[in-house]
Amino acid sequence: MKRITFLLCCVLLVGSACSRKEYNTSAAIYGVVIDNETTDPIGGAAVVLAPGGKTKTTGNDGLYEFNDLDPAQYTITVQKTGYQTNRKTITAVSGESTEANISLTKSN
Repeated sequence: MKRITFLLCCVLLVGSACSRKEYNTSAAIYGVVIDNETTDPIGGAAVVLAPGGKTKTTGNDGLYEFNDLDPAQYTITVQKTGYQTNRKTITAVSGESTEANISLTKSN
């Protein structure tokens, strides 16, 4: 009787562990902001995500990242003094990180 109870418990534990599947339903967008002419990274650029209004500032390496986003279409607007504003539309996909590199052109 103890063996049957033990086996039954093992089957239930294995079955419940297999049936619990966790899925990452959030999305992420990341990228680098570069100078259009020199291809150097641009630090200190403001990166705004719409809808949602989330804002990030690029580091000296020009990198930015938005995590835990709802899967949707977003417009990324990048601004930096001395450069023309640039926009890019990107679709964030559930469970994925989507790359969105953006270049800025110096203002005249």
